[in-house]
Amino acid sequence: MTAAMRMMEENLRFCDGVIVILDARAPRASLNKKLNKLFANKKVLYVINKSDLVEKKDVLNTVKSFREEGMHAISISAMDKKAVDLLYDSIFAMLKEKLDKNKEKGVFKPVRIMVAGIPNTGKSTIINALCGGKKTVTGDKAGVTRGKQWVRLRELELLDTPGTMPPAFENQELAKHLAYIGSMNDANIDAGELAIEFLLEMKEKHPEMLKSKYGLENLDKLGVELLEDICLKRGYLLKKGELDYDRCAVAIIDDFRKGRMGKIILD
Repeated sequence: MTAAMRMMEENLRFCDGVIVILDARAPRASLNKKLNKLFANKKVLYVINKSDLVEKKDVLNTVKSFREEGMHAISISAMDKKAVDLLYDSIFAMLKEKLDKNKEKGVFKPVRIMVAGIPNTGKSTIINALCGGKKTVTGDKAGVTRGKQWVRLRELELLDTPGTMPPAFENQELAKHLAYIGSMNDANIDAGELAIEFLLEMKEKHPEMLKSKYGLENLDKLGVELLEDICLKRGYLLKKGELDYDRCAVAIIDDFRKGRMGKIILD
């Protein structure tokens, strides 16, 4: 992360503004305060992506709360062309004052925007959507973008940057949310423990959704007991009839990430 932050700081002077991509399911957890300080002297647009995975009212509340805190914010789904058009227009609206001044001086040059955010929030997908085609490397896992990539359009130049995580997690609840949405490297996380934590949170916040998805009748249990119940319901068993905890845990987290549990906001 230190190298990524240094690269961003070195290239920021070439940029007119910044868009920070957040995940609509965990918008607060997606904020990196280190980046806020880095971008203090630039125009910043906060783009709440993957809004199709969250209830509309929750998305609207998130955008409202960000704006009440003085932040320029919009919500989109990178898969929706109309939403991407809104993002394009919002970028130019954010920089209207600067563009008008350039026009008065007779200066016409592309707007240069740095695209930043934590891993797996959809930075590269959004850039590809703005370009109308595949220009950057994308993937449904954390850490796909390894270095800076400039992508040039006629009126817009975008700098794709590696995902940058907060240097330390002061709020463990938010840290877990990042793990749930796939912003951390799954190889470094115990899937069973993560699934148990997730089930406990869903038990508290979305009990009916949890019951409906997995056919559970009684949630008044420990997290590991809920995991066992789902193993049995789904038939995740090993050869000797033992419960396949790992397979079940991975499936539960994948159900959430793919939106198969329903539209859920975590924070």
